Order: sequence, then structure tokens, then C-alpha cells
Amino acid sequence: MFSSQAGGTGEEDKSATFTGWAAVPGGNGLLQKWSYHPRPLAAEEVEIEISHCGVCGSDIHFTTEGWGPITRPAIPGHEIVGLVVKRGEDATHQIGDRVGVGCLVACCRGPSVCDWCRKGDDQFCEKKTVTFNSPYKDGRGGISEGGFADRIRVYSDYAFKIPKEISSPDAASFFCAGITTYTPLKRYKAGPNTRLAVIGIGGLGHIALQWAAAMGCREIVAISGRDNKKEEAFKLGATKFINTSDKEQIKEAARSIDLCLCTNASRNNNWEEYLSMMAPLSQLVLLALPEEPITFVGSHLVSQDVAIVGSHLGSKGDIVEMLEFAAKHGVRPWIEKRPFEDCNEACNDVHAGKPRYRIVLEMKPSTSTSTSS
Repeated sequence: MFSSQAGGTGEEDKSATFTGWAAVPGGNGLLQKWSYHPRPLAAEEVEIEISHCGVCGSDIHFTTEGWGPITRPAIPGHEIVGLVVKRGEDATHQIGDRVGVGCLVACCRGPSVCDWCRKGDDQFCEKKTVTFNSPYKDGRGGISEGGFADRIRVYSDYAFKIPKEISSPDAASFFCAGITTYTPLKRYKAGPNTRLAVIGIGGLGHIALQWAAAMGCREIVAISGRDNKKEEAFKLGATKFINTSDKEQIKEAARSIDLCLCTNASRNNNWEEYLSMMAPLSQLVLLALPEEPITFVGSHLVSQDVAIVGSHLGSKGDIVEMLEFAAKHGVRPWIEKRPFEDCNEACNDVHAGKPRYRIVLEMKPSTSTSTSS
């Protein structure tokens, strides 16, 4: 049964306890069962009973302390799908709405809206709160906890209704892998005149190939260090495959790529080879976050007017547009479902690069009222 109670500061709300799987100091990447008391539900917030949460490479960077030491128990997870079970009086969603939450859960609020939020680029807001282990800056205190849990509370404008055409397990991966790859293709106007390449055919790359195909790109090149995903890359929409271990293939691809998405954070990336394949006036977009510095000489950039740029998530408007585009064009992640209790094994498999192509944690039906549609 869904609760229709509005958020507030009553005794029931004060005693609320959410349970998830947290990374802990000195835990060596092993997640442990952990409970916490959420902030009281604000007027603009919703409480979501989580049915699914994707496992992203960013979660692994965090839990293994690749991005720095863990100083407190913290629940990762930022590809979240579930049902609204409580709402504040000013929330935009209703009880029972099926929604998804991505990498952000709050931005600046009130009358002093920043220029970035005013322009619709809230992902650059200086007062944003990322989905886990991030202090809220709205004056109410607290630190965000993520989606490897039974419930979460977020501002309702960061909970996005999911089109009925997309199932809950499929929807999860769109809230990080999907929006991360969709946004740069939109920004750089990928389409019939674009020779696009995707480096790394994994959780992000396999969705990027599908976006490119749906956008009608002139050529879609899958780039990998091995041939083990070659056939699958063509099924996902690639029209050409380059194995970077074959130096002749790299030479043949010189100056042939207009837009390239790098989804691979491997320390073995050969940036000189990637740059040699870029056409004049092209962009190589970094989507992955390497733990080590990137080094290259500048000759390719200067002689061909090539730009190396980053792309950070997408705005709230981009997410809404992406979900509608995916529903219309049949773009779907290739996923493997695992029970939430197996989150450590799932994280280990993602760390080892085993998934084909995304692992989604699924709450048992007996502990969640959410269903796929």
C-alpha cells in the first residue's frame, strides 16, 4: 500500500530509517549494510521507494577510494528508479508516480537563483548536491545518501517521470550512462553530417552507439583495444570498428573523425593515437574520469584545430528530452539484473569490466511495491 502522508516534521517522520549498502572507512571497497535517519521531508521533496539502481563506474571509483579516502559511511548509487511513496505539499509529483533520479538531487533554491540555473544549466550550479556523500547547501544541513538503498528523499524537480514505454530496469542506466552520452551529442549537433567515434564499448559506449544510430550519424565508429565486442558493436549501431592494437587500422583512420566520445578511463589509453584520427575542427569529448593525469603533445591540436573538451552530465531539461527520445527511438541499455543483496559481487564485476553492458540492482518484490512497466 502506498502512503499518502505528506512530508513534515511529525514523530513518524523524525523516526524514519532508511537502509542501504555503504562504503565505509577502511572497508577496502567492501560495502556494508548500514542504516541512517534521513532529513525531514521538505515541502518540495518526495520520498521514493527504490526498485532499481544501476551500478556505475563512478560508484567503483568512490568505493575503492580511487577519487580519495572515504571518511564516513556513505551509500553510493546514482541511477535510481522507484515509486513516490511520500510527498511534500509543494512537490510536483503524486503518490505512485514512477520516477528516476540521476547524479544530482538539489541545486540552489529560493529567490537567489544562480545564472547557471536561470539559463537551464543546473549541472554547473555551485550549490548543487550530488546524489551521494555530498553536503546539502540549502540551509537545512545533512549529507546526501545514494540509491544502493531501500528509499531516498530528493527535491521533486530532480525526480523525473519515466515514459511508460521504458521498463524500470531499463530506465535506471539512463540517469547517468544515458544522459552522460546524450548531452555531448546534442551539444555538438550529431547528425547526418557527423562522422562519430566512441572509444570504449562498455556501459556508456554501448548507449552512445545507439544514440548515434538514432540520430542518423553519417558514420559510427566503435573503437576498442580488442575484437571481443566487435559483433555486438555492429548490432548496437556501429558502421565501422577499429581495434587499436592494429596500428594499420589507426593509420587508415587518420583525420577521419568529426566528433569522438571517450568513455574509457583506462591508464592504457594512447591519446596520441586517438588525436591522430581526429579530423580538422573536430572535438574529442572526455566522458570518463581517469584517476591519473592525461598527457599528450599539442601538435595534433594545433595543426588540425582539434579541441579536447569535457562534458558534465546534462541539465534537467536534457534528461526529460533524453527520456522522450529513448522512448520514441527504442534506445535501451543492455543490462543484467542482480538482487540488491549481491551489490558487492556486482561492484567487483563492474571493477573487473565483466558486464555486457550494465548491471542493475533490483529490490526483491517482497520489499518493494515498485514494478516494471
